[in-house]
Amino acid sequence: MAYRNGNYSAFYVDEPFSQSALGAHATKDFVYYNLLRAWKGKDDSFPFNDSHAKNYNVRDESDWEKTLKPRIRDRLNNSKNVVLFLSEITKNSRALCEEMNFGVGKNGLPVIVVYPDYKDESDIVDRSSKKIKQNIKNLWDKLPAFRNQMDDVPTIHIPNKKRLIEKALNDSDFMVASKCDPGVFFYKC
Repeated sequence: MAYRNGNYSAFYVDEPFSQSALGAHATKDFVYYNLLRAWKGKDDSFPFNDSHAKNYNVRDESDWEKTLKPRIRDRLNNSKNVVLFLSEITKNSRALCEEMNFGVGKNGLPVIVVYPDYKDESDIVDRSSKKIKQNIKNLWDKLPAFRNQMDDVPTIHIPNKKRLIEKALNDSDFMVASKCDPGVFFYKC
């Protein structure tokens, strides 16, 4: 059995990948993943354990079936949750579908959904009804593999705030070994 201590970051990267020297690094949502890495680099106590660093990197032009897909699965097998960056630019992609279908569908990994385009809890949740806002639900439609499996695992929905990301990463309800019942969750605003 795999030692599941990693946080798997999922985000949209254009396909086919850019053949520029920057490749995936030139994609907007990749910047948010790098922000997690930077916070960890600056403060070793920041609770991000990068699953992507657990096996060797791949090149943007690597073969999907022989290299990329097995690498994704290996990383997900060693993860306790998925940190999904869901933004206005997110599109349904082969990699995101695999990450959701294998990580969430097969492995039952809880999902920490970070909305980079939103900065406050009240941007995500209507304060009076205590429900997720429609503009956030509309983003779920961009990624059907996620939307269709949300009822099977706990998901926490948060804006792009370091303190909330840190809180979610430390929250045992959103770790595979100790996860709470499936549902849509958010921190009170």
